[in-house]
Amino acid sequence: MQSALHSIIGPKKVTPDNLNGRVAVVLGGALGIGYEVARAFALAGARVIMVNRKSEQGDEAIAAIKKESEDKAKIDWVGCDMGDLKQIRDVFTNMREKEERLDLLVLSAGINANQYRETNDKIDSHFQINWLGQFYVVNQLYPLLRKTSRLPDTPAPRIVWESSELHRMAPSDVKFSSKEEINNPDIGSAALYARTKLAIILGVDYGLVQKVIKPNHDHIYALSVHPGAVNTTMQQQWKEAYPGLLGKLLTATMQAISRDPEQGAYSALYAAVSPEVEEKGWNGHYFTDPGQLGQRSKQASGPALGDSLWELSEKMIQDVVGEDALVDWNS
Repeated sequence: MQSALHSIIGPKKVTPDNLNGRVAVVLGGALGIGYEVARAFALAGARVIMVNRKSEQGDEAIAAIKKESEDKAKIDWVGCDMGDLKQIRDVFTNMREKEERLDLLVLSAGINANQYRETNDKIDSHFQINWLGQFYVVNQLYPLLRKTSRLPDTPAPRIVWESSELHRMAPSDVKFSSKEEINNPDIGSAALYARTKLAIILGVDYGLVQKVIKPNHDHIYALSVHPGAVNTTMQQQWKEAYPGLLGKLLTATMQAISRDPEQGAYSALYAAVSPEVEEKGWNGHYFTDPGQLGQRSKQASGPALGDSLWELSEKMIQDVVGEDALVDWNS
């Protein structure tokens, strides 16, 4: 639903055009920003696979998009919980083996600032859902992206990840050195969230681009974006993060100043489809609005911190799933 100020303020509108024949996977695709991204892709002719936890969310989203497209949209839903690494392996191994191509991968699943909790894998829920689980999805699907990049007359596949300007609020002593550092219940709700958004910027540039895409000369682009403050159900989580009056005030304030979900999707859509990205060689970059390069924090500009994050992420996945958990990035 559009906000009252949609046509007055906000980022430049991005509307994908002619994605016929292309395949997109959108994590968190049935709700909020992810829904708007999936909707835009489907209305432009792409075949879209939404990924969420709850089937009823997928059913409602698909019904709405099919109605808008007069039943022309090609869209499916797949269930997966980013808080379950073994489930991620099963779901996305199957997808990798079943699908013939993957052109667009948008990572829009996540949770907002909230109280410290651990997943069933015994990992801080912010870190696993916002970063680690989706990092594992990229690993599982990367051979399919590489395969697509080598098809004739095919635009470079793109990986787009939702980060945030709140990455600046990450704890100053972040090292990404151990699981014990990640599972620290003394870190505040906002800082837990911010740490994951820092991880995304680091992981996209110093991980995917510098460790995988460039060494292998892959014709693939990986980007991170800031959607702006967006009025989705995630804003309600401030009430859980800060019980009492503060949480209510934060929720009310964010809802009052936020963009609507369609506007919040524009940065991701730009990163996914704009020819300017490839024309200007903006691989690994971070955008705060369509076409607007963001200024990263000092932490988000550190290759050494990016290296530590990459090593820790692979180790944490292997500790849960097994030594053979990861697909060879070079395969």
